[in-house]
Amino acid sequence: MDVRFHGVRGSIAVSGAHAARIGGNTSCVEVTSQGERLILDAGTGIRALGEVMMREGAPHKATLFFSHLHWDHVQGFPFFTPGFLPTTELALYGPGPEGDRALAAVLARQMEPPNFPVPLSTMRSKMAFHSALHGQTVEVGPFKVTPFDSPHPQGCLAYRVEADGHSFVYATDMEISLATLDGRQARWMEGADALCLDAQYTPDEYNGARGIPKKGWGHSTMVDAARVARAVDARRLFLFHHDPAHNDEQVEGMAEEARQDFSASEPAREGKRIILGACA
Repeated sequence: MDVRFHGVRGSIAVSGAHAARIGGNTSCVEVTSQGERLILDAGTGIRALGEVMMREGAPHKATLFFSHLHWDHVQGFPFFTPGFLPTTELALYGPGPEGDRALAAVLARQMEPPNFPVPLSTMRSKMAFHSALHGQTVEVGPFKVTPFDSPHPQGCLAYRVEADGHSFVYATDMEISLATLDGRQARWMEGADALCLDAQYTPDEYNGARGIPKKGWGHSTMVDAARVARAVDARRLFLFHHDPAHNDEQVEGMAEEARQDFSASEPAREGKRIILGACA
């Protein structure tokens, strides 16, 4: 199982030398195995992933799982070049019981005037919309993908992805700590070979020591992420959904502090590739 980070930033994309090492695109993670491709969220990072896919040559096939439908997790979809090709097949899973309809509506609305010059109908790929439901596993080729509820305003899903005897957990936009961790999250994060977990804030930012408190905003601190990773016996932790106000040095410093609680902590970086399997 091959995992690649194409977008690791939260809330809004950023650019500039201050973000060059970590990356400035919003959430998008690619997971591949045995010729099958999963895409987790369609933030601005999906544009670069689409260019990679175009260099591979057509036809294209992918299954997209959306954590939730806030703007930073869908805004890259109109720039996903393979989506415009009639030879491309896309299965798209929106979160919740009406996730299929909600996802289709959100993707269409963001491409309506005055937001965008061309409608969703110009994307000629074969799109099939589905709903992702808490605890209901979806099988895609060698993958078993299990959505589970994530504490976040207006709702969110995290995903446990299993293939080749290994597991990857994608838990962006999750406000969690040891005090709030319960069986609903712990069950699906338990023993993950790689845990990608929201760590947008420092404890001072979260508690409002130097400004507006961020408690209840739907995001975790890097310290809480590290402590949760240790509690669920994860093997590696990738701190995710970096705050747009944080430069590379700040993100690196947060990771260093996280390592005091969980030594296998590191920041998710745009372009980073990890291989989970026999040759890892």
